[in-house]
Amino acid sequence: MPAAGQSPGLKVLIVEDNRDARTTLRMLLTLAHGHSVIEADNGATAVKVALDEKPDVALIDLGLPGIDGFEVARRIRATLGRDEIVLAALTGYGDAEDRARTEAAGFDVHFVKPVDIDKLAKLLSEVAAARI
Repeated sequence: MPAAGQSPGLKVLIVEDNRDARTTLRMLLTLAHGHSVIEADNGATAVKVALDEKPDVALIDLGLPGIDGFEVARRIRATLGRDEIVLAALTGYGDAEDRARTEAAGFDVHFVKPVDIDKLAKLLSEVAAARI
């Protein structure tokens, strides 16, 4: 059941190599907010899933094995552009230089771990409202 004020129905891609973090985020998004979730645990899979499934939002950990989150964002942006998907970086680093790097890679939002659930819910509400 979606939380009050939350529009259901977004397709969200979670890209996170830590299984526990991925599971927790999936449960939050599906059970508390009513979104559909797709998962990837590495960069190469993330790019393929994003291009095949075309989710509304992708939450991408930057420290992935193989292709890092920066390259994932660049590859997704090269094909889908800015209007097709919202990209949110998930990282433990949040200074101005880190935020500039995520923006340059094509991310729309920069979340520092642990993700502020209220800020994430607000982002998803805004995306859902824009999709209506």
